[in-house]
Amino acid sequence: MPEGMRQRIYINFRKLYSFVCFRPRYEPNHAQIGQKGYSRVVYCNDPNHLEEAVMLNYRGNYVSTTKYSAANFIPKSLFEQFRRVANIYFLVVACVSFSPLAPYSSLSILAPLIVVIGATMAKEGVEDWRRRNQDIEANNRKVKVYGRNYTFCETNWKKVRVGDIVKVCKDEYFPADLVLLSSCHEDGVCYVETMNLDGETNLKLKHALDVTSHLHDEKFFKEFTAVIKCEDPNEKLYSFIGTLSYDGKDYPLSIQQLLLRGSKLKNTEYVFGIAIFTGHDTKVMQNATHPPSKRSKIEKKMDKIIYLLFSTLVLIAFVGSLFFGIETKKDFSGGKLRRWYLRPDDTTVFYDPKRPSLSAFFHFLTALMLYGYLIPISLYISIEIVKVLQSIFINQDLDMYDKETNKPARARARTSNLNEELGQVDIILSDKTGTLTCNSMEFVKCSIAGTAYGRGMTEVERSLARRRGDPLPETGDDVQGHEGEKSVRGFNFRDERIMNGQWVNGPDSKIIQKFFRVLAICHTAIPEENEQSGEIVYEAESPDEAAFLIAAKEIGFKFKRVRQTRISLCELDIKNGKMEDRDYERLQVLEFNTSRKRMSVIVRNKKKKLLLLSKGADSVMFGRLSKDGRSFESQTKDHIKKYAEAGLRIMVIAYRVLDEEEYKSWEEDFSKAKTSVTAKRDELVEKVADRIERNLILLGATAVEDKLQKGVPECIDKLAQAGIGLWVLTGDKMETAINIGYACSLLREDMKQIVITLDSPDIDALEKQGDKEAIAKASFESIRKQIGEGMSQINSTKESDIMYGLIIDGKSLEFSLKKDIDKSFFELATKCNTVICCRSSPKQKALVTRLVKRETGNTTLAIGDGANDVAMLQEADIGVGISGVEGMQAVMASDFAIAQFRFLERLLLVQGHWCYRRIAMMICYFFYKNIAFGFTLFWFEAHASFSGQPAYNDWYMSFYNVFFTSLPVIALGVFDQDVSATLCLKYPFLYLEGLENILFSWSRVLAWMFNGFLTSVIIFFLTTKSMIKQAFRRDGQVVDYEVLGVTMYSCVVWAVNCQMAISVNYFTWIHHFFIWGSIAFWYIFLVIYGYLPSEMSTTAYRAFVEECAPSVLYWLVTLLAVICTLLPYFSFRAFQTRFKPMYHDIIQRGEYEGFEAELPRQVRKKLHLRKTLMQRNS
Repeated sequence: MPEGMRQRIYINFRKLYSFVCFRPRYEPNHAQIGQKGYSRVVYCNDPNHLEEAVMLNYRGNYVSTTKYSAANFIPKSLFEQFRRVANIYFLVVACVSFSPLAPYSSLSILAPLIVVIGATMAKEGVEDWRRRNQDIEANNRKVKVYGRNYTFCETNWKKVRVGDIVKVCKDEYFPADLVLLSSCHEDGVCYVETMNLDGETNLKLKHALDVTSHLHDEKFFKEFTAVIKCEDPNEKLYSFIGTLSYDGKDYPLSIQQLLLRGSKLKNTEYVFGIAIFTGHDTKVMQNATHPPSKRSKIEKKMDKIIYLLFSTLVLIAFVGSLFFGIETKKDFSGGKLRRWYLRPDDTTVFYDPKRPSLSAFFHFLTALMLYGYLIPISLYISIEIVKVLQSIFINQDLDMYDKETNKPARARARTSNLNEELGQVDIILSDKTGTLTCNSMEFVKCSIAGTAYGRGMTEVERSLARRRGDPLPETGDDVQGHEGEKSVRGFNFRDERIMNGQWVNGPDSKIIQKFFRVLAICHTAIPEENEQSGEIVYEAESPDEAAFLIAAKEIGFKFKRVRQTRISLCELDIKNGKMEDRDYERLQVLEFNTSRKRMSVIVRNKKKKLLLLSKGADSVMFGRLSKDGRSFESQTKDHIKKYAEAGLRIMVIAYRVLDEEEYKSWEEDFSKAKTSVTAKRDELVEKVADRIERNLILLGATAVEDKLQKGVPECIDKLAQAGIGLWVLTGDKMETAINIGYACSLLREDMKQIVITLDSPDIDALEKQGDKEAIAKASFESIRKQIGEGMSQINSTKESDIMYGLIIDGKSLEFSLKKDIDKSFFELATKCNTVICCRSSPKQKALVTRLVKRETGNTTLAIGDGANDVAMLQEADIGVGISGVEGMQAVMASDFAIAQFRFLERLLLVQGHWCYRRIAMMICYFFYKNIAFGFTLFWFEAHASFSGQPAYNDWYMSFYNVFFTSLPVIALGVFDQDVSATLCLKYPFLYLEGLENILFSWSRVLAWMFNGFLTSVIIFFLTTKSMIKQAFRRDGQVVDYEVLGVTMYSCVVWAVNCQMAISVNYFTWIHHFFIWGSIAFWYIFLVIYGYLPSEMSTTAYRAFVEECAPSVLYWLVTLLAVICTLLPYFSFRAFQTRFKPMYHDIIQRGEYEGFEAELPRQVRKKLHLRKTLMQRNS
C-alpha cells in the first residue's frame, strides 16, 4: 500500500509508551471476557486503565527451567532421593548407627549411602547446571523494544513485558508470544520456522491483519492504539483465540497471527508484534511439562521384590531376636550369668536376663541393621547407569540408520526408562499413513465429469493381481511410466488425453479446467523458488496438498505466489492454448480439521464472480451436493470404489457459485463467530461454515498413491513370527485399508475376514428420519449382534488352524468402545490374527490403546508419525515416533524414535530382546549376590548364639556393593548378548522369552534367590567346619574371628564374581577386566587396609598378609567353596539345556552343532501352546 494511502491515527502517546496488560473486571458488554480461560486484555495507549495495569501486571519474561535453586538444591534433591523405600531404610539405619545398638561403626554405614546418594545428586546437579546456563543465555538475548523515546532500543529478553511492541529481524528468535502486526512485506506476511517447538523444518506462513499491515515503520507506532482480548495462557500450540479492537471495529485473531516464543523468523527482513504472553505464560513454557510418567513392568515388579526382601529381613531379624531372648533368659541361673562377657556393665539393657523381652526388642533393632545388606543399596543407581549406556548403544546402532531421509536418521531413545520394555511388547498399534506408508503422495489417477483418467497399476493393485493369480502387465504399463519420460516427484500420472495440454481439446475441457483450478487454489501452501534451479517448491501442510499442487502445475495451473488476500496462478487458457497469469481475491479460508474432513476457500475472480471451491472426504462431500450437481455422481462413486480397492487416497472435488447478497449475510455471521473469544469459537465457526458449504456441484475425485515403505511386509512377517500382534488404526476408507493390509502381509488369502460395519438398510432408513436416539440404539444392537456372530464363527472353528482378520469402521468402533460392549469387542479382537480399524479419529486411537492395555495387562506399543497419533503414543506403554513427512510432533511425544517402520524389527527383536535380557539378569544377579552375602551374616550370628556380632569388618561390609561386586553387574547389563543380532533376526521366536517373561518370572527370581541362599549355606558351613577345629598357624593355633571373617568374605567375593563369569554369554575385555579386577581389588584392599594404623583400621594385625596369604588351608577352602557353590548352578543349567531348553539355548545349540533346519520344529509345540493359552486367557 503506498504511503500516502496508509491509514494514520493521531493520538497522544506521551502518557503511556508501551502496552499494558491486566486481568479486567467483568463487564456486561464483554460477555465472553472474564469467563474462565478467556480473561486476558491488552490495552495500547489507554491511560484510563494505567492504575489497574500497575497493580495487576502479568508475569515478566524471565524464564527458569531449572529444577533446583542454590537455596533448595540440597533439601529438594534429598527429598527426591528418599522417595525410594530402600534409601529411607538405609537412612534410618545410618541414624540408628550412632546409638549403642549399631553392630558397625556409623561411618561404615554412612559411607555407601553417601556414595550412592551423592552420585545421584551430583548427576542431578550437573544436569540442572546445564539448564541454568541455557536459561542465562536465553534471558540475556537481545531484542528491539519500542521505548518512551519513540524508537526501538535493544534490551534483554528478560526485560520484555506484556504489551511491549517488539521488532524481530531475520533469523532471530521471538522472545515472547507475539501478535503479528506487520512485516517488511506490504501484505504483512512472514515465514516462521518452528523446529524448536514441534521439530518441523518446513516454514509456516503467518500473516498480519490487513488493518495493521501498514505499520511497517516505527513512526507509525507513535500514533497506534488498540485493544487485544484473548484466551488465557495455555499449552495449545496450534490454536489461538482472540480479537483486536482497532479504530472502533473488532478483528478476529487466530493462530495465523501468533508468533510463538522459540520459533525463528525466516525469509523476512523484520516483523513488528505485540507481546501478549511472556515468560512462563508462553505456550512453549506451558508445554514444558513432563509427558506421562511411564515405568516398565520389570521396574514395577522390582519394587515388589524389594518388599519381599524387606519382609525376609524383618522375618530373620525377628527369628534371631526370638532365639536371642530365649538364650538370654536361660543365661540367668542360680543368681549368676552364664555368659557374663556379653554384658560389659550392670546398667545395660541390651543383654539383661531379668528382662529378656526388652533385650530381644533391642536385639531386633540391631538385627535390622545387621542384615540390611540383603537390600541392594546400589541397585537403583546401577540400573540408571546401565539404562543410560543402553540408550547410547540404541542411538548409535547404524543398522537403524536411514540414508534417504532428511530427518534425524538414527534411532533415538528419548527416555531410558523403558529399554527393557521393548523386549516384552505383546501388541503393536500402528498408524498407516506415514507409518506403514511413505507419506510421500503421488498423484496417479483422477475422475473428472464421470470419466476416469490415469493408467497403470499401483503397488496394491499388483499385489491384488498376484493374490488372484491374474497376469501382471509389463512394467511399461505401470504407474512409474515409460523410460525416458520426465519424472516429477509427487506426480506419476500418465494419460495422453490430459497430459501436454491435450485436455483443452476434449469435450469436458471446462470441467477439467474447474477441477484443476480448485486444486491450485483450495489450499494453504507456500510457494518457494529454488535459488539454484528456479523451480517452485511447495511448502504444504500435508503431502496430499503438495501432490495436488504439483499435479495442477503439470496439467497447466501453476500456483505462483500468495498474498494475504490474493492468490496468483499461471493458467493454460482454453481459447488460445497459452499460459496466462490470473489473480484471485481470496476472501475466506475454511480450514480442514478431523471433524469437518473438508476444506473450502471463497474467492472472487477477475469477473467479480464469487466462487466457493471445496475438497474433502467422500463420506462428507456427497451429502453436500445439490440436486443439479450430481450429474455424474454414480460414475464417480464407481471410480472411487476402484481407487479405494487399489489402495489410493481419495478426495472429492466440488464447487458452487455464490450470490453476493448470500455471501454478505453469511460473512457477517462468520465474522461474529471468528471474533468471539470463547471456548466455543471453533464450534461456532464450524456451524457457520457448514451453512455455506452446501448445494455444491460435483467436479470429480482425486486418487493419490501413498506407497508402502521399504521392508514393511517383511518386518510385519518377522514381528508375527515373534508372537507380536499388530493392530492398524487408520483414517482411510475400509476398501483402501483392506487392500493395503494385503499388500503389507497383514491380511492373507487364507485368512477369513470378520467385517463390522453399520452400513445396513435399517440404519440408513433411521438416518433419513433423523431420530438420533433410535439410530444410536439400533447401531448399538447391530454392533453387539455382529460381535456375537464373529465370536460364534471363531468358536465353531477353534479346533482348526483357520486365521481370522477383524476389520471395523470408525462409526462401529465408536459403539464398540462403549462400556457395555468393549470387553466383548476386545475378546473378539484378541481371537483374530489381525485387526484393522478404519476411519479412526485420534481420540478413538487413544481409546483403543487404553482398552488393549487395560484388558491384557501386557505391554502395548503404539507407533505413528503425525500429530493425530500423539494421544495414542502417550497412552501406550511405549510410544514410537517416526520422523516422517508430517513433522516431529509424534517424535517429540514418543519414548523412542525411528526413521522407518522396518527399523521396528531391529528395535524390538534385537535391542529390545538384549535390553530385556540384560536388565532381567542384572536384577536377578543383584538379589542373588546380596542374599548370598546377607545370609552368611545370619548363619554366623546363629553360630554366635544370636549375639548380634557381625561376621565381617565394618569396611568389608561397606565396600561389598560399592566396589567388589558392582562393576561386573554393570558390564552384564550393558554388553551381554545371548545370541548375535543376526541370529535374533534370523530366529524371531527368541523374542518369546520376553513375551513370556521367562527371565524375570517369579519362579526365575526365586530360583536366583534360592541360589544365593544355597551359596551362603555352603560358604558358611564349609568355612567353619573346615577351619575352626583345624590348626591354622604353624604353632598349632586355630583361626580367630578376624581370619574366619576374611576367609568367608573371600569365598563370597570369589563365588559371586565367578557366578557372573559363568552367567555371561558374550565376553568382552570389559567383562574380564571388571570380574577379575573386582577379585584382585579385594586383595589389594586387604593389603592396604592391613597396613593402616590401628586408629584407622580395626584390624589389630595384618590379617591377610601375615595370616591368610601364607596359609594353604585358606586357599584350599576358598577354592573348594567356589567349586561347591557353582556346582548346583552348573547342574541345573546342564539339565535345563538338555531337557527343558529355553529359546536361546535351542538357537545356541543349533548354531554350534549345525542343525538349524530343525529349530522351528523344536519350538513349534511351544508356540502352539502359547497361542492356546492366550486364547483361553482372553
